[in-house]
Amino acid sequence: MNGSRITVLGGGAWGTALANTFAAANRDTLLWARDTETVNAINKGSANPRYLPGIALDPSLRATTEAAEALQNAGTILAVVPAQTLGLVLQSLAQHIPAGLPIVICAKGIERTTGRLPSDVLQATLPDNPPAALSGPSFATDLARGLPTAVTVAARDRDLAATLAANLSTPRLRCYSADDLTGVEIGGALKNVLALAAGAASGAGLGASAQAALITRGFVELRRIGEALGAQGETLMGLSGLGDLMLTCGSGQSRNFAYGEALGRGEPLDNRPLAEGVATATIAAAIAHKHGIAAPIISAVDGILKGEHSIAEAVEALMTRPLKHEAD
Repeated sequence: MNGSRITVLGGGAWGTALANTFAAANRDTLLWARDTETVNAINKGSANPRYLPGIALDPSLRATTEAAEALQNAGTILAVVPAQTLGLVLQSLAQHIPAGLPIVICAKGIERTTGRLPSDVLQATLPDNPPAALSGPSFATDLARGLPTAVTVAARDRDLAATLAANLSTPRLRCYSADDLTGVEIGGALKNVLALAAGAASGAGLGASAQAALITRGFVELRRIGEALGAQGETLMGLSGLGDLMLTCGSGQSRNFAYGEALGRGEPLDNRPLAEGVATATIAAAIAHKHGIAAPIISAVDGILKGEHSIAEAVEALMTRPLKHEAD
Protein backbone atom coordinates (compact mmCIF):
# COMPACT_ATOMS: atom_id res chain seq x y z
CA MET A 1 0.00 0.00 0.00
CA ASN A 2 1.35 3.41 -1.04
CA GLY A 3 0.93 5.51 2.08
CA SER A 4 -0.51 5.49 5.56
CA ARG A 5 -3.50 7.74 4.98
CA ILE A 6 -7.06 6.45 5.11
CA THR A 7 -9.05 8.19 2.38
CA VAL A 8 -12.84 8.07 2.67
CA LEU A 9 -14.75 8.84 -0.52
CA GLY A 10 -18.20 10.13 0.41
CA GLY A 11 -19.46 12.71 2.88
CA GLY A 12 -22.80 11.13 3.78
CA ALA A 13 -23.69 9.76 7.20
CA TRP A 14 -21.80 6.47 6.90
CA GLY A 15 -18.73 7.95 5.22
CA THR A 16 -18.49 10.68 7.84
CA ALA A 17 -19.00 8.22 10.70
CA LEU A 18 -16.23 5.95 9.42
CA ALA A 19 -13.83 8.83 8.81
CA ASN A 20 -14.58 10.24 12.25
CA THR A 21 -13.85 6.87 13.85
CA PHE A 22 -10.44 6.64 12.20
CA ALA A 23 -9.58 10.25 13.02
CA ALA A 24 -10.58 9.72 16.66
CA ALA A 25 -8.18 6.76 16.76
CA ASN A 26 -5.32 9.07 15.67
CA ARG A 27 -5.20 7.73 12.11
CA ASP A 28 -4.21 10.08 9.28
CA THR A 29 -7.66 10.43 7.70
CA LEU A 30 -9.01 12.61 4.90
CA LEU A 31 -12.63 12.64 3.73
CA TRP A 32 -13.53 13.59 0.16
CA ALA A 33 -16.97 14.97 -0.72
CA ARG A 34 -18.38 16.96 -3.61
CA ASP A 35 -20.62 19.09 -1.40
CA THR A 36 -18.76 22.26 -0.38
CA GLU A 37 -21.12 22.93 2.52
CA THR A 38 -20.45 19.52 4.03
CA VAL A 39 -16.68 19.94 3.67
CA ASN A 40 -16.78 23.41 5.24
CA ALA A 41 -18.95 22.21 8.12
CA ILE A 42 -16.49 19.42 8.90
CA ASN A 43 -13.40 21.60 8.63
CA LYS A 44 -14.73 24.68 10.40
CA GLY A 45 -17.27 23.26 12.83
CA SER A 46 -16.34 19.59 13.33
CA ALA A 47 -19.88 18.68 12.34
CA ASN A 48 -21.97 17.35 9.46
CA PRO A 49 -25.39 18.83 10.22
CA ARG A 50 -26.92 17.62 6.96
CA TYR A 51 -26.25 13.92 7.57
CA LEU A 52 -25.32 13.61 11.26
CA PRO A 53 -27.21 16.41 13.00
CA GLY A 54 -26.35 17.02 16.63
CA ILE A 55 -23.20 14.88 16.61
CA ALA A 56 -19.83 16.48 17.36
CA LEU A 57 -17.03 15.12 15.18
CA ASP A 58 -13.40 14.70 16.19
CA PRO A 59 -11.57 18.04 15.72
CA SER A 60 -8.74 16.30 13.85
CA LEU A 61 -11.02 15.11 11.02
CA ARG A 62 -10.35 16.96 7.78
CA ALA A 63 -12.31 17.04 4.52
CA THR A 64 -11.72 18.26 0.98
CA THR A 65 -13.52 18.63 -2.34
CA GLU A 66 -10.25 18.06 -4.23
CA ALA A 67 -9.87 14.46 -5.40
CA ALA A 68 -6.14 14.79 -6.07
CA GLU A 69 -5.54 16.00 -2.51
CA ALA A 70 -7.73 13.31 -0.99
CA LEU A 71 -6.00 10.45 -2.81
CA GLN A 72 -2.42 11.67 -2.47
CA ASN A 73 -0.45 9.35 -0.17
CA ALA A 74 -3.53 7.14 0.29
CA GLY A 75 -2.76 3.76 1.80
CA THR A 76 -6.36 2.60 2.21
CA ILE A 77 -9.34 3.85 0.20
CA LEU A 78 -12.94 3.42 1.33
CA ALA A 79 -15.64 4.04 -1.29
CA VAL A 80 -18.68 5.13 0.71
CA VAL A 81 -21.10 6.18 -2.03
CA PRO A 82 -24.47 4.65 -3.04
CA ALA A 83 -24.28 1.41 -5.00
CA GLN A 84 -26.23 2.90 -7.91
CA THR A 85 -23.71 5.72 -8.47
CA LEU A 86 -20.53 3.84 -7.48
CA GLY A 87 -19.37 3.29 -11.07
CA LEU A 88 -19.80 6.93 -12.06
CA VAL A 89 -17.96 8.19 -8.97
CA LEU A 90 -15.05 5.80 -9.40
CA GLN A 91 -14.81 6.66 -13.08
CA SER A 92 -14.62 10.37 -12.26
CA LEU A 93 -11.82 9.73 -9.74
CA ALA A 94 -9.93 7.06 -11.70
CA GLN A 95 -7.05 9.29 -12.78
CA HIS A 96 -6.20 10.02 -9.14
CA ILE A 97 -6.43 6.46 -7.77
CA PRO A 98 -3.07 4.61 -7.65
CA ALA A 99 -3.09 1.35 -9.60
CA GLY A 100 -2.90 -1.75 -7.43
CA LEU A 101 -4.31 -0.10 -4.32
CA PRO A 102 -7.23 -2.07 -2.84
CA ILE A 103 -10.54 -0.23 -2.59
CA VAL A 104 -12.90 -1.10 0.26
CA ILE A 105 -16.50 -0.74 -0.89
CA CYS A 106 -18.93 0.33 1.82
CA ALA A 107 -22.04 0.51 -0.40
CA LYS A 108 -24.82 -2.07 0.01
CA GLY A 109 -26.81 -2.89 -3.08
CA ILE A 110 -26.94 -4.44 -6.55
CA GLU A 111 -26.67 -2.28 -9.66
CA ARG A 112 -30.25 -2.25 -10.86
CA THR A 113 -29.49 -1.84 -14.59
CA THR A 114 -26.96 -4.66 -14.82
CA GLY A 115 -27.32 -6.94 -11.77
CA ARG A 116 -23.67 -6.40 -10.90
CA LEU A 117 -22.45 -6.42 -7.32
CA PRO A 118 -20.41 -3.37 -6.26
CA SER A 119 -17.15 -5.34 -6.51
CA ASP A 120 -17.99 -6.19 -10.13
CA VAL A 121 -18.67 -2.51 -10.84
CA LEU A 122 -15.29 -1.62 -9.34
CA GLN A 123 -13.43 -4.26 -11.35
CA ALA A 124 -15.05 -3.08 -14.58
CA THR A 125 -14.06 0.51 -13.82
CA LEU A 126 -10.66 0.00 -12.14
CA PRO A 127 -9.44 -3.48 -13.14
CA ASP A 128 -6.04 -2.96 -11.49
CA ASN A 129 -7.48 -2.23 -8.03
CA PRO A 130 -8.44 -5.29 -5.94
CA PRO A 131 -11.99 -4.98 -4.55
CA ALA A 132 -12.86 -5.43 -0.90
CA ALA A 133 -16.02 -4.75 1.11
CA LEU A 134 -16.90 -3.54 4.59
CA SER A 135 -20.36 -4.52 5.78
CA GLY A 136 -22.26 -5.52 8.89
CA PRO A 137 -24.82 -4.44 11.49
CA SER A 138 -24.01 -0.77 11.89
CA PHE A 139 -25.84 2.53 12.18
CA ALA A 140 -23.86 5.62 11.27
CA THR A 141 -25.14 7.55 14.27
CA ASP A 142 -24.01 4.82 16.67
CA LEU A 143 -20.51 4.68 15.23
CA ALA A 144 -20.22 8.48 15.02
CA ARG A 145 -21.06 8.71 18.72
CA GLY A 146 -18.29 6.25 19.53
CA LEU A 147 -20.53 3.30 20.36
CA PRO A 148 -18.98 -0.15 19.82
CA THR A 149 -19.61 -1.67 16.38
CA ALA A 150 -18.48 -4.90 14.68
CA VAL A 151 -18.37 -5.46 10.92
CA THR A 152 -16.87 -7.81 8.35
CA VAL A 153 -14.14 -6.81 5.91
CA ALA A 154 -13.96 -9.16 2.95
CA ALA A 155 -11.66 -9.65 -0.03
CA ARG A 156 -11.11 -12.61 -2.32
CA ASP A 157 -7.54 -12.84 -1.05
CA ARG A 158 -7.59 -14.07 2.54
CA ASP A 159 -4.36 -12.29 3.50
CA LEU A 160 -5.53 -9.00 2.01
CA ALA A 161 -8.79 -9.24 3.94
CA ALA A 162 -6.90 -9.83 7.18
CA THR A 163 -4.56 -6.90 6.50
CA LEU A 164 -7.42 -4.53 5.73
CA ALA A 165 -9.40 -5.67 8.79
CA ALA A 166 -6.39 -5.00 11.00
CA ASN A 167 -5.75 -1.58 9.43
CA LEU A 168 -9.37 -0.48 9.82
CA SER A 169 -10.00 -1.76 13.34
CA THR A 170 -10.09 0.80 16.15
CA PRO A 171 -11.04 0.65 19.84
CA ARG A 172 -14.67 1.28 18.76
CA LEU A 173 -14.76 -0.54 15.41
CA ARG A 174 -13.95 -4.25 15.41
CA CYS A 175 -13.38 -5.70 11.95
CA TYR A 176 -13.52 -9.43 11.28
CA SER A 177 -11.98 -10.66 8.02
CA ALA A 178 -13.48 -12.98 5.41
CA ASP A 179 -12.56 -14.21 1.94
CA ASP A 180 -16.18 -14.60 0.77
CA LEU A 181 -16.60 -11.24 -0.95
CA THR A 182 -19.76 -12.32 -2.76
CA GLY A 183 -21.45 -13.47 0.43
CA VAL A 184 -20.70 -10.23 2.27
CA GLU A 185 -22.05 -8.13 -0.61
CA ILE A 186 -25.18 -10.26 -1.13
CA GLY A 187 -26.05 -10.13 2.57
CA GLY A 188 -25.73 -6.35 2.65
CA ALA A 189 -27.81 -5.89 -0.49
CA LEU A 190 -30.72 -8.24 0.13
CA LYS A 191 -31.26 -7.38 3.80
CA ASN A 192 -32.32 -3.91 2.64
CA VAL A 193 -35.16 -5.37 0.57
CA LEU A 194 -36.30 -7.48 3.53
CA ALA A 195 -36.15 -4.43 5.81
CA LEU A 196 -38.66 -2.75 3.49
CA ALA A 197 -40.96 -5.76 4.01
CA ALA A 198 -40.53 -5.68 7.80
CA GLY A 199 -41.14 -1.94 7.89
CA ALA A 200 -44.24 -2.24 5.72
CA ALA A 201 -45.63 -4.92 8.03
CA SER A 202 -45.03 -2.65 11.01
CA GLY A 203 -46.55 0.38 9.31
CA ALA A 204 -49.60 -1.58 8.21
CA GLY A 205 -50.15 -2.83 11.76
CA LEU A 206 -49.75 -6.51 10.91
CA GLY A 207 -48.18 -7.31 14.29
CA ALA A 208 -44.91 -8.62 15.66
CA SER A 209 -45.71 -12.21 14.67
CA ALA A 210 -46.02 -11.27 11.01
CA GLN A 211 -42.78 -9.29 11.19
CA ALA A 212 -40.92 -12.25 12.68
CA ALA A 213 -42.29 -14.56 9.99
CA LEU A 214 -41.28 -12.15 7.21
CA ILE A 215 -37.76 -11.77 8.56
CA THR A 216 -37.25 -15.50 9.08
CA ARG A 217 -38.67 -16.60 5.73
CA GLY A 218 -37.00 -13.65 4.05
CA PHE A 219 -33.65 -14.84 5.33
CA VAL A 220 -34.32 -18.20 3.67
CA GLU A 221 -34.69 -16.33 0.37
CA LEU A 222 -31.54 -14.30 1.02
CA ARG A 223 -29.57 -17.47 1.72
CA ARG A 224 -30.80 -19.33 -1.33
CA ILE A 225 -30.07 -16.44 -3.68
CA GLY A 226 -26.66 -15.91 -2.08
CA GLU A 227 -25.67 -19.56 -2.36
CA ALA A 228 -26.85 -19.67 -5.99
CA LEU A 229 -24.41 -16.83 -6.70
CA GLY A 230 -21.55 -18.58 -4.93
CA ALA A 231 -21.82 -17.21 -1.39
CA GLN A 232 -20.89 -19.38 1.58
CA GLY A 233 -23.69 -20.28 3.99
CA GLU A 234 -21.60 -19.45 7.06
CA THR A 235 -20.96 -15.93 5.71
CA LEU A 236 -24.67 -15.32 5.32
CA MET A 237 -25.17 -16.48 8.91
CA GLY A 238 -22.57 -13.96 10.11
CA LEU A 239 -22.37 -10.24 10.79
CA SER A 240 -22.81 -9.14 7.18
CA GLY A 241 -25.84 -11.38 6.64
CA LEU A 242 -28.03 -12.40 9.54
CA GLY A 243 -26.49 -9.83 11.89
CA ASP A 244 -27.19 -6.93 9.53
CA LEU A 245 -30.67 -8.29 8.80
CA MET A 246 -31.55 -8.34 12.52
CA LEU A 247 -30.45 -4.75 12.99
CA THR A 248 -32.02 -3.34 9.84
CA CYS A 249 -35.38 -5.06 10.29
CA GLY A 250 -35.83 -4.01 13.91
CA SER A 251 -35.30 -0.28 14.15
CA GLY A 252 -36.68 2.96 12.73
CA GLN A 253 -33.05 4.13 12.57
CA SER A 254 -32.81 2.00 9.43
CA ARG A 255 -33.70 4.08 6.37
CA ASN A 256 -35.07 0.99 4.64
CA PHE A 257 -37.24 -0.01 7.61
CA ALA A 258 -38.46 3.60 7.97
CA TYR A 259 -39.28 3.75 4.26
CA GLY A 260 -41.24 0.50 4.56
CA GLU A 261 -43.12 1.85 7.59
CA ALA A 262 -44.12 4.96 5.65
CA LEU A 263 -45.22 2.73 2.79
CA GLY A 264 -47.28 0.60 5.16
CA ARG A 265 -48.97 3.67 6.62
CA GLY A 266 -49.76 5.07 3.19
CA GLU A 267 -47.62 8.16 3.80
CA PRO A 268 -45.99 10.22 1.01
CA LEU A 269 -42.65 8.76 -0.01
CA ASP A 270 -41.20 11.76 -1.82
CA ASN A 271 -38.15 13.45 -0.31
CA ARG A 272 -37.43 10.59 2.07
CA PRO A 273 -33.78 9.65 2.77
CA LEU A 274 -32.16 7.20 0.38
CA ALA A 275 -33.39 3.64 0.88
CA GLU A 276 -31.10 1.41 -1.16
CA GLY A 277 -33.55 -1.48 -0.94
CA VAL A 278 -35.93 0.37 -3.27
CA ALA A 279 -33.36 0.28 -6.05
CA THR A 280 -32.35 -3.30 -5.25
CA ALA A 281 -35.79 -4.95 -5.03
CA THR A 282 -36.49 -5.28 -8.76
CA ILE A 283 -33.08 -6.63 -9.70
CA ALA A 284 -33.11 -9.00 -6.70
CA ALA A 285 -36.46 -10.42 -7.83
CA ALA A 286 -35.10 -10.77 -11.37
CA ILE A 287 -32.00 -12.63 -10.14
CA ALA A 288 -34.15 -15.03 -8.12
CA HIS A 289 -36.36 -15.70 -11.16
CA LYS A 290 -33.31 -16.23 -13.39
CA HIS A 291 -31.94 -18.89 -11.04
CA GLY A 292 -35.32 -20.56 -10.47
CA ILE A 293 -35.41 -19.61 -6.79
CA ALA A 294 -38.75 -19.10 -5.06
CA ALA A 295 -38.51 -15.66 -3.44
CA PRO A 296 -42.13 -14.66 -2.75
CA ILE A 297 -41.29 -11.99 -0.14
CA ILE A 298 -38.71 -10.23 -2.31
CA SER A 299 -41.08 -10.47 -5.28
CA ALA A 300 -43.92 -9.06 -3.18
CA VAL A 301 -41.79 -6.06 -2.16
CA ASP A 302 -40.94 -5.47 -5.82
CA GLY A 303 -44.61 -5.64 -6.78
CA ILE A 304 -45.70 -3.26 -4.00
CA LEU A 305 -43.06 -0.70 -4.97
CA LYS A 306 -44.19 -0.89 -8.59
CA GLY A 307 -47.83 -0.44 -7.56
CA GLU A 308 -48.81 -3.83 -8.98
CA HIS A 309 -50.60 -4.80 -5.77
CA SER A 310 -51.34 -3.44 -2.31
CA ILE A 311 -49.78 -4.62 0.94
CA ALA A 312 -53.05 -6.33 1.84
CA GLU A 313 -53.09 -8.19 -1.48
CA ALA A 314 -49.43 -9.19 -1.06
CA VAL A 315 -50.10 -10.55 2.43
CA GLU A 316 -53.11 -12.50 1.18
CA ALA A 317 -51.00 -14.03 -1.59
CA LEU A 318 -48.22 -14.98 0.83
CA MET A 319 -50.62 -16.52 3.35
CA THR A 320 -52.46 -18.62 0.75
CA ARG A 321 -49.42 -20.07 -1.02
CA PRO A 322 -49.39 -23.90 -1.12
CA LEU A 323 -48.26 -25.41 2.18
CA LYS A 324 -44.82 -27.02 2.17
CA HIS A 325 -42.13 -28.49 4.39
CA GLU A 326 -40.24 -25.64 6.08
CA ALA A 327 -36.85 -26.79 4.73
CA ASP A 328 -38.08 -26.96 1.12
